[in-house]
Order: sequence, then C-alpha cells, then structure tokens
Amino acid sequence: MDIFRLIQDIKTHLKLSFDEADRWFDKDQKTLNYKPSNGGWTTHQILEHIYLTNFYLLILIEKGSKKAMRNYKALDLDAEIKDYSFDKEKFEKVGEYGAFEWIRPEHMEPKGDLNLNQIRNLISQQYHQCLNYLNLMKNGEGLLCKTTMTVNDLGKINAYEYIYFLSLHTQRHITQMLNNESETIKKFKK
Repeated sequence: MDIFRLIQDIKTHLKLSFDEADRWFDKDQKTLNYKPSNGGWTTHQILEHIYLTNFYLLILIEKGSKKAMRNYKALDLDAEIKDYSFDKEKFEKVGEYGAFEWIRPEHMEPKGDLNLNQIRNLISQQYHQCLNYLNLMKNGEGLLCKTTMTVNDLGKINAYEYIYFLSLHTQRHITQMLNNESETIKKFKK
C-alpha cells in the first residue's frame, strides 16, 4: 500500500468537498432558506448539520490520531503499511445522498443557533484541522488506531478512514443542497 498516495488522495477529496460546501454560503437567501417539499432541511440547516457532524467526528479523529501516535512506539508501522489495503468501495455509499437510512444523533441536528458567517468560519477551521491531523500522521501512523464506526456497518476504521468519512459526509449533503436548489429553481420559475 502506498500510504503517501492514500494521504494525498484524502487531502484532495477534502479540498474538493470543503471547497464545494463553501460555495453554498454565497447563494441567495431564497436558495439558502428554501424548505423542500419533502419536509427536509433548508440549505442553511444542512450547512449547520455539516459543521455539527464534523465537530463530533473531529473529537474522535483527535483521540484516534493521538492514540495512533502513541502506538507508533509500540507497533510495527512498516508491517501495518504492508498489510493495509484501502477498501474505497466500502466507503462510497457514505457519500451518496439517500443510499441508506442514516439515523443521526439529536446533537447533530441543526438548532439555528449559528448564522451563516459563523458556520462558514467553523467549517473552514475544521478543514484545516483535518489537514493538520493528516500532516501529523504523515508517515502512516493513522493506521495504528482503529475506532468503531456504526454508520452503514463500516466497523473498525483507522484515523485516515475517519477523515475520509468526514469528507464523504460533506459530499453526501452537497447532493442534498443541489436537490434543494433544483426544487427552488422549479418552484420560483413558475
């Protein structure tokens, strides 16, 4: 396994996902506040949900990265890298909106407590946190700690896979925002 290629691929995916999410903050108020006919969240609420989910995932990523760095002294990193293969297919459904039922915890539901500028700044900080963790674990150390992920039965995943999951979650909701925007355009075109 080329661990450096994996890290670079995750960085690239993060940049694309976060750049796309950031563009939504520049949409007009009609698009940002449109409540879809299915009763789902507005784009503003989706952006807040992305922030909240990232917040809680980053707590786990921080713990995992610290543990991975501690494990570096006790485990054989070269053997871990040699034996590791990234099962990208296993994760792809996470990035697809509506691909499976996702029951999120209540603390990840938007409350409307934050304005768009606050959310934008916080999401930008979260992007940089992810990059910092990838830079900290730049030699493969992220393989040395696994934590259970119950979403879509992913099971035990390593610190790199947690960061990739976070990026896929953002991608999932970009599709949801596109759906909202499409419905908005149709509704106000009439």
